[in-house]
Amino acid sequence: MKEIPVTEIRNIRIGQTEDINAGTGCTVFISENGMKAGIDIRGGGPASREAALLDPLMAADTIHGIVLSGGSAFGLDAAGGVMKYLEERNIGYDVGITRVPLVVQSGIFDLTVGDHKVRPDKAMGYEAARIAMEEPNYREGNYGAGTGATAGKCMGMDRCTKTGIGSYAVRLDDLEVGAVVVVNSLGDVYDWKTGQCIAGLLNEDKTGFECSPQLIREGISIVRDRLVQNTTLGVVITNAQFGKPSLCKIAGMAHDGYARSIRPVHTSFDGDSIYAVSVGDIKADMDVVGTIAAEVMSEAIIRAVRSAVSAYGHPASGDII
Repeated sequence: MKEIPVTEIRNIRIGQTEDINAGTGCTVFISENGMKAGIDIRGGGPASREAALLDPLMAADTIHGIVLSGGSAFGLDAAGGVMKYLEERNIGYDVGITRVPLVVQSGIFDLTVGDHKVRPDKAMGYEAARIAMEEPNYREGNYGAGTGATAGKCMGMDRCTKTGIGSYAVRLDDLEVGAVVVVNSLGDVYDWKTGQCIAGLLNEDKTGFECSPQLIREGISIVRDRLVQNTTLGVVITNAQFGKPSLCKIAGMAHDGYARSIRPVHTSFDGDSIYAVSVGDIKADMDVVGTIAAEVMSEAIIRAVRSAVSAYGHPASGDII
């Protein structure tokens, strides 16, 4: 397999906007011709919009946009701006009098990072959609939905690590599979190949990492605000041709990438979700793509950690390791 930039996968565009001072932002994925999509939600506290569209039993066959954002449930307004931009350009499902763009969204909780009164809104979503279509600007680290992302919060925000958004993609003959992920986890983050902890719960003097699972097992990590501060969001993108049922399965397999890299993961205090989208017509085996999806997701998680820089009083991995 050969590594490629995730932006090299055709028929999907990525735009990002952020408010650095407020510590929040959004990342928008647009396919103007529509994309097949599935979802697998395993965290207990997701903030999401229109996720039911991706149920294989639902009538909608394709969607036009995905939004990953900060702002928790407040930030779900951003999808309205994406819809407005797409409708203005006649992109969406034809209902006769207009076209209705089908846009799904998931949000992370970043309200404790910057200014909790500033959240992604319709204007920010509109601008991110415009950028995606006119001047795609995907960058890793403290950008887009990763602006206010952090990890390792089982002892509260004072000892967490700054993370961000990251990606990884590969090409195998004609097949392309990539992942974009925003790491905002309760748990610690590990390099899945070496077993090294690269982000998470800081020790008391903030010179290294402690083990969140151990503290949780010992019952030490009981803090009142941990219920609302977490969620890791991912998007798997492939040029292989699949429908919703297969894409839901691929999204589920990609969660293995979360499990390899984040400990603990899928807790009731996280909203962990993965979208999987098909933007091409390459013939491929679902299980092969799902296996690759888990691997690129783990690599994207590493990139999300190592590309982040210290911000809002939270040190990044590079300042600790």
